[in-house]
Amino acid sequence: MSAAMITADWFLLGRDLYFRKFEVYAMGWHQDINMDQVIAEAASYGGPIAVRRDETKIIKVRGTGHQVIEIFSGSGKKISSIKWTRKPIVKMGWSLDEKFVCVQDDSQVIIHDLFGNFMHAFTLSQETQDAKIIDAKIFISPQNVTGIAVMTANYKLFVFNNILEPKKRQLSELPRSNIRPTAWAVISEECGTEVLIAREKELFRLKQDEYHTTTMLQPDIAHVYTSIIEMAVSINARHVALFTDAGYIWLGSSNLRSKYCEIDTNSVRRPKQLVWCGTEAVVAFWEKEPKETTLIVLGRHGEMVTYPYDGSIALIPEIDGVRVLSAFQHELIQKVPDVVQKIFRINSTEPGSFLLEASKQFQKRSHRADEYICLVKNALTKAVAQCIEAAGYEFDTDVQKMLIRAAQFGKCFVESIDSEDYVRMCRLLRVLNSVRDRRIGIPITFTELFYSGHKFLLDRLVTRRQYYLAICIAKYLKMPDKDGSSRILVHWAKYKVSQPQLDEESVAREIANKFGYASGISYSDIATTAANCGRKQLAIKLLDHESKASEQVQLLLKLDENKPALLKAIESGDTDLVYMVILRLRDNMPLADFKMTIRNFPVALSLYIKYCRQHNPQALNEIFIQEDDFNSQAQGFILESLDEKKTHTQDASLTSAVEAYKKARNDVSFSICEEALRLLKYQRSLKDKINEDLVGKSVHDTCTRLLELKDIKEAERMRSNFKIPDRRYWWLRIKCLADAHDWIELEKFSKSKKSPIGYAHFVDVCLEKNNISEAVKYLPRVSEDIIVKYYVKANKLEEAAQIAYEQRDIQGLLYVQSKSAAQSSLSEKINAQISLLGARK
Repeated sequence: MSAAMITADWFLLGRDLYFRKFEVYAMGWHQDINMDQVIAEAASYGGPIAVRRDETKIIKVRGTGHQVIEIFSGSGKKISSIKWTRKPIVKMGWSLDEKFVCVQDDSQVIIHDLFGNFMHAFTLSQETQDAKIIDAKIFISPQNVTGIAVMTANYKLFVFNNILEPKKRQLSELPRSNIRPTAWAVISEECGTEVLIAREKELFRLKQDEYHTTTMLQPDIAHVYTSIIEMAVSINARHVALFTDAGYIWLGSSNLRSKYCEIDTNSVRRPKQLVWCGTEAVVAFWEKEPKETTLIVLGRHGEMVTYPYDGSIALIPEIDGVRVLSAFQHELIQKVPDVVQKIFRINSTEPGSFLLEASKQFQKRSHRADEYICLVKNALTKAVAQCIEAAGYEFDTDVQKMLIRAAQFGKCFVESIDSEDYVRMCRLLRVLNSVRDRRIGIPITFTELFYSGHKFLLDRLVTRRQYYLAICIAKYLKMPDKDGSSRILVHWAKYKVSQPQLDEESVAREIANKFGYASGISYSDIATTAANCGRKQLAIKLLDHESKASEQVQLLLKLDENKPALLKAIESGDTDLVYMVILRLRDNMPLADFKMTIRNFPVALSLYIKYCRQHNPQALNEIFIQEDDFNSQAQGFILESLDEKKTHTQDASLTSAVEAYKKARNDVSFSICEEALRLLKYQRSLKDKINEDLVGKSVHDTCTRLLELKDIKEAERMRSNFKIPDRRYWWLRIKCLADAHDWIELEKFSKSKKSPIGYAHFVDVCLEKNNISEAVKYLPRVSEDIIVKYYVKANKLEEAAQIAYEQRDIQGLLYVQSKSAAQSSLSEKINAQISLLGARK
């Protein structure tokens, strides 16, 4: 293919500023769609096209007369249709993720998918609903979010920056006037969204700041005019085009401080459309007569090119050009990329141009190939890079092959050249050509693919249900599974489970065979989709393959599959998960059903009992009653009786515990509780007598307190009633008398009768109180086996030694000697006594 043929569709709009207009598809809708009678809106990035009847024109219709919206691919292949029975549409358009958006005059926004399936609807705001919408714009913000700007019947403007989370932002109001706005456009920038609006000659910029600032602008327009009737803002929001009723187009910066040009279009009528072609030109068209349309392309330097069309057209602005839709063609107008200009421009001396010519001569087997290679011998690397880059911007596969072949040829003459760019471009061209195929119909450009990314392209294929092609591209581009094949398979599975005509068993088996237990696959997401589509059993089957127990359990609970959810939680071994299921069941099920369900799972029952012990004692008692567990019931009553906040119910709690132990035939516990109840009643009876509350004290402490109060008769009575052992009672009596320093009474008590605990304790308490004189009184009455020890304890060493000698206790003598000072007379005496006792043996 010669350079002349390649540049035949180029046109000049300024010095070295070339544009081109070429056909992308021959439209497949030419027999069904009359562009003179319809309104067409297409999604950006080569997206689908929505077509509806233009209700401002009187045309002959068939059937009921209801509005029908048809959706086509970029090649004119019909995808779906929507029968519109709702309120009148003010504006239709597309979101960035190719959802079809319709704005009605009653402030309702209706969203459908690519196949015409209703997704959801919402009302923008009550204020816009009351005032009625008369115009709207659908825009894409720099944050890649779809927004809506609306104008109400009272000429107020509102912006909703995100249709997924619609929050009303009212713009500043226009100064009051009887004149209605003649044109307006949205300027969406990083810092916020504003509106440029014209009211005849007046031009305002409305903002959404807290001060509701309205700025009146004065553009540098040289010609005489009375009104601005159309305007357009470039996609990057930096440039603006104004069309006046004098037939002039004014181009300048969006802040109106810079003027690019001002040119007469020779038409004073409002153009049907006015859009920017990238950032260097604007495109507009007029319908002059039926079946006669004029399209102009106007450059920023004032040059203009005109194209005639037989019928009406539609313009779709893209980031690097404008798509032109007619009844028979889908064309693209764009600035010729710089690298393409350098290679194909007439008389070009760029290295890439010479390399391309060398490649052509080599294909012809001409010796001139060597001459061209010699011309770029020192710039071959640059020449190869230019040919590789230029191939990406071409739609024609023959031109692509020609450039890639030239790059391949040039690589042979460069040592150690990096082939990564070459391989990457070959892969991208194959991907671009596959999605541009008319069966797919996505005429995305290389620039758009660069800005949107590979993942975005895969999402668009998934939206079209082209799962196989999407997986092939993901694998071909070696994308990670989480962004590529695994994610696409999940979308495929969700589509599968949403088809009601397919057998559930076969669908579950097919999905399981495709996925297996691959990482990054969430069966719970697919099961959730199945559940939302009313296919409960299919969702349960899919959950069997989910590896995360928490995901399984949550969805089973959502499906009211309580027992399977509880079983899965128990099998996971995660107690927190089991608790979550138990508490959810308790809150959502009738109490009787909950109890019957949980008793079939011992682990869950144990955990619930543990929970109730800490948080719900009443429920715990109900469980024990249900299970006839009288011992546990009694324990619960005992714990309740020990609760300091429930002292008024202690008697009743202990009585209930006694009855429960009686039913359980636990005689020991029964008698203990009975004694505790008797003690409680006795302590209450003492309150009036001693003016002191002893409730809650043990038998030991109660008796001790009575002895401290010297109420011996009551203590004796208590000793008898509660069968306090003599040894314990004596010890309590001794200790209390010692603590009171009542030594006379202590001596009387020691002589009252023989002590059941001996007299060593008398000595101990006296010594504790440092009363050795009293301790000496009881030393002779201490039993013989420990008397020596106690004499030593009382520091009566000589007496201790004498007693040990009399008892012939050598060990006792040695013990006394160890307590005496060395070389003392006592120590020598003990040595003599030990010698005597040894000689007698």
